[in-house]
This record gives sequence, structure tokens and C-alpha cells, in this order.
Amino acid sequence: MTERKTTTAAAGAERAKGPRPFAAFEWMIAGRYLRSRRREAFISVIAGFSFVGIMLGVATLIIVMAVMNGFRSELLTKILGINGHMLVQPIDQPLTDYDAVAARLEGVSGVVAAMPFVEGQAMVSGPAGNFGALVRGLWEADIRRLPLVAGNVRAGSLDGFDEGGGVAIGTRMAQQLGLAVGDNVTIISPRGAVTPMGVTPRLKSYPILAVFEIGMSEYDSTILFMPLEEAQVYFRMEGKATGVEVYVEDPDKVGAMRASVEDGAARPAFVTDWRQRNVTFFSALEVERNVMFLILTLIVVVAALNIISGLTMLVKDKGRDIAILRTMGATRGAVMRVFVITGASIGIVGTLAGFLLGLVVCLNIESIRQFISWLTRTQLFDPTLYFLSRMPADMDSGETVMVLAMAMGLSLLATLYPAWRAARLDPVEALRYE
Repeated sequence: MTERKTTTAAAGAERAKGPRPFAAFEWMIAGRYLRSRRREAFISVIAGFSFVGIMLGVATLIIVMAVMNGFRSELLTKILGINGHMLVQPIDQPLTDYDAVAARLEGVSGVVAAMPFVEGQAMVSGPAGNFGALVRGLWEADIRRLPLVAGNVRAGSLDGFDEGGGVAIGTRMAQQLGLAVGDNVTIISPRGAVTPMGVTPRLKSYPILAVFEIGMSEYDSTILFMPLEEAQVYFRMEGKATGVEVYVEDPDKVGAMRASVEDGAARPAFVTDWRQRNVTFFSALEVERNVMFLILTLIVVVAALNIISGLTMLVKDKGRDIAILRTMGATRGAVMRVFVITGASIGIVGTLAGFLLGLVVCLNIESIRQFISWLTRTQLFDPTLYFLSRMPADMDSGETVMVLAMAMGLSLLATLYPAWRAARLDPVEALRYE
């Protein structure tokens, strides 16, 4: 008898406490509210718009951030693959001991390569026209240590570059000049010989030994490589170099290596790194990336507001059902959890769908671009404007997780107020006029 009373008391206490949080019946009711009936079609339409808004907002954020990351990564790779991570230039006296300086710099810990070079601006001329170019003189061995150049020769060869007396140009420069391997390109420098009639420009023709394609239109159309000794003769810098380009193992640590590189040069030198030379460009990219993130986040916020409006209308429509549940013993917490599950389901499923959509688009971004260009018969991604010949997309795992967490968090927060209103509903008032 005593045991029966104890069991009855325990059961009563359990009923008084109510069902455990997120019980099966709460999920069942939430699922029922998500499935529309003809009378509730308008509410389901709002829920559908909320789902689509969350999905498109998350997908757009992921795609745009991936494309921005891809732009930065590709541009950084191309810029650092040609210009070097650090630049050592002479102070007070010309750089005549460039080979010795380069050898000493290559002995510095963390330095991969040191390349002496001669550089100058000139005009290149061909049958199809003429325009400005950056002429850079390098040893053949050093050019072969530039994978973006040596690994992307589209025509001709770099073999015997030092003794060939010719030059290597980019594909876009060759197209614009109307030249090919074996043709002669004329290089014109305004700093020519001084005569009684004034300064006459210096003109000289060189055979084209190789045509390369870096993949960055700015470089493929403006850079011309020639042998170091030939460049010294052309720019009247016999026995001298413009500077030494230094390539390091980790480009992000150039600041910490500045002192060791200055010591390794063992002569008065002015050292700059890639961040100083491109600070404006990469700062503009970073600002644009942050602003795009803030603007596109508003899409997710608007979708979350749609969840609030949809749930608010659902609470008003289900007032009688809520009152009946309360009279049957459902606690305020249970009612609140039902509507939290209803709204959060829209947000979470929409977020995951947006992630899958963004992933598919990022993995096929170039094919999609080509298809849209073919469909609209327009050049959707002009390399002359965007510097790169293909559209890149680089998804960052940490950034993607942050976007997903933000979308899910906003979706969950959007459910709290309507769910709280539902839990505060008075059963007596709701059933008074029924």
C-alpha cells in the first residue's frame, strides 16, 4: 500500500513538472504547423519566402566572400610571383657588386632566391601598333626560377636566353603588337644619345624568343624580359643593376626578415617589401570585401524579419489551438518551444540549403561564368578590367562557418519574440468567444 502511494505521488510529481523539454509531441506540433492547409496557405507562403531568403542570403554571402578571397589570393600569387617579396636597392653608390650581394642574400635564413635585375620603361612597337612597356633584364637561370614565367611559355623557348640576344614577351603584348615567335619587336627609349639637335630616342630591334602567359592581363600586356647584359647595354648601365629582388619562404613574415636581409646585403641599401609597394591596392580590396560582407548580411537580416512576421501571424491564427494545449496541461515553456522549433527549422534548413547552393556555385564558378557569357553573348568577366583571365573562388573554412553560425543565430533570435507571445497567451481570453 505504501509502495502504491509512493508510485502515485511520483507520477503526480512528474505530471506536475510537465513533459521534458523538446519532447516528441512538441516536434510533432511544430511539424504540423510547417505543413500548410488551404486555410493557412498565406502563412506557409511567408514561411516559404523566409526559407528562400535565408537560403539565397547565405549562398550569396558564401559566393561573394569566396570570390573576393579568390581575387586576393590570385592577385597576390601573380604579383609576388613576378615582383619578388622584398626589393633591395642601392644607396649612395651604384650596385656594381650585384652578383656578390645576391649570393650573400641567398645565404640568409628564410631566403629562397635573390635575383639581380635591370629595369626601365620603354615603348615597344610592332606592325599592329605601339605602347608603353616595362623592360626587365634577368639572367636565364633566374627567369627559370620564376614558375609563372618559365612554366607558362606558350610559344618558343627560353633555352639559350642569355646568348640569344632576344626577348620574351606576354601573350597579350604579342597580340596587340601583331607579333609571334621569330618576329622582331622594336624597343624605343626616350633616353637616347645627346646631339646638337637635342636628345634622340634610342631604337633597337630584338627577335622574340618566347611568348609566355602569366594569366594576369596587366603583366601579359606590359612586361618584356631580356637578358641582363643586353638590358645593361640598352639602358646604358654597363656593370650595374637596378636592384636585387628577394624571394622568401613565407611572404607574410617579410617584416621580421627586414633586419636580416639588410645585414645580409653588407652594403648601404634601401629595403622595401611587397606590402609597402602594394599597400593601396590590397587595402582597397580589404575595404571592398568588408563592405560587401556588411551589405549582403542585410539579406539574411531581412529573411530573419520574415520569420518574425510569419511566426507572429501563425501565433494569431493558432490562438485557439494554443489555448486548448494549455488547458490540456501544456506548459508555457512547451508552447514557446513549439514555435521556436517551427521558426528555427526554417532558418536552419534554409542555412544548410544556402551552404550547399554556395558550395556548388563556388566549385563551378568559371563554368557558370562561361555559360552566362555564352547565353547573353557578352563578356561577363573582362580580363582587361579585372586583371585576371579567369574568375577565381576560394572558400575559407573559418569564414564559411562564421556565415553559417551568424545565419543560424539570427534565425533563432527571430523566433524568440513570437514564441514568447505565444507562451504568454491567456487560454481564457483566447477561448472566450469560441
